[in-house]
Amino acid sequence: MSIISDMAKDHLWLHFAGIGTNAPTIIERGDGCYVWDENGKKYLDALAGLFVTQIGHARTELANAASKQAEQLGFYPIWGSAHPPAAQLASRLAELAPGDMDRVFFTTGGSEAVESAWKLARQYFLLIGQPERTKVVARHTSYHGTTLGALSITGIPKYKEPFEPLLVKQTTHVANTNALHCTMCSGSCNLMCADEIEAAILREGPETVAAVYLEPVQNSGGCFVPPPGYWQRVREICDRHGVLLVSDEVICAFGRLGSWFGGQKFDYVPDMITFAKGITSGYLPLGGVITRPFLADAFREAGGSFLHGITFGGHPVSCAVGLANLDIMESERIVEHVADLEGYFRAGLESLLDIPICKEVRGSGYFYAIELMRDPEAMVKFTEAEAAALVVDNLKPGLLDVGLLARADNRGDAILQYSPPLIAGTAEIDEIVEKSRKVLTDACRVLGY
Repeated sequence: MSIISDMAKDHLWLHFAGIGTNAPTIIERGDGCYVWDENGKKYLDALAGLFVTQIGHARTELANAASKQAEQLGFYPIWGSAHPPAAQLASRLAELAPGDMDRVFFTTGGSEAVESAWKLARQYFLLIGQPERTKVVARHTSYHGTTLGALSITGIPKYKEPFEPLLVKQTTHVANTNALHCTMCSGSCNLMCADEIEAAILREGPETVAAVYLEPVQNSGGCFVPPPGYWQRVREICDRHGVLLVSDEVICAFGRLGSWFGGQKFDYVPDMITFAKGITSGYLPLGGVITRPFLADAFREAGGSFLHGITFGGHPVSCAVGLANLDIMESERIVEHVADLEGYFRAGLESLLDIPICKEVRGSGYFYAIELMRDPEAMVKFTEAEAAALVVDNLKPGLLDVGLLARADNRGDAILQYSPPLIAGTAEIDEIVEKSRKVLTDACRVLGY
């Protein structure tokens, strides 16, 4: 172990990780789609850090943009004032967003963006004389963040249980779009998963529901893609009951699905978009909420302000990096690149379905998951204990051994998930497939297949 790994073991509290006696892997540098640990071992970053590094690691253009802005204005808040990078980035996002969305509230990350949208919805309804509208509808197994407000919206029980007394009791959860395990429709989809949102609104009382939070493609559980017509049905439901539709795109925006936002991919215009991660390719923290004009109009007409702010929201250096990141994505046609290769990526992953525990590939763009089952043909899942053993004892160490950073997960059904940098080409996709085959085949051998 190195001095750095000793420091990390003894003093660094890792996120979503146990405090043990083993030192964590120390990632020391990156370049393009790859990172290296302190021992020089090379890994293909098939998760883009955490669905973040759109244009890859070690882009000097972004480092230079940060340095140049820091030399000119290192920090100034946007509490009643503005600075060029925040104004320019807000304008740029308004150009890229679907429909008439035109105003941006900046935060520093995704959980803050999710909470900001909820607070904005609350104050908006106060301003228009509907003070009872406070509740949120979201989906089972969905992840929307870990701060108390965002965690209240999140639909993963085990993340919520320790903090249950602190959570906001204004949320309800409905069916997600996991078609493989859907029991609502008999053979052919009739969008009952969307209709369940309306049933929840009616059950809670339409006059009490403020917003519906949905991801374009749901992350947790393994890249659940909406069926055709789903977003249009949800849009109709929200409009019919006066409920705001929030598209949580902390993961899905900025090219991840082969489009700038989910609205372009699935043909809908939400009332708010929450974003973070890919806006700066992770080079600096930044997030926010993009809104439609009627929301800002209500505040303007009332002559009041949104009573919410975050010191580092819209940080000038972060915004400058965001602008440089979008410049690169446009000049290198990154979004089009993802759209062009998504079929190749899917086909590569689908070639793994001959492995005895691989059941289904699902996802979109550069965002995919493989669901794993004990007996895919008979639709027999791993038990909770079996899934934990598969993930913790086999897949996670196996991926590290072969130098592949992907997500082995059992928060719902057992899955392997991939979300590489958007610059990844056919060579990187082939490497993902090849290394995944080895890890999955080795796991099958251990399990006695």
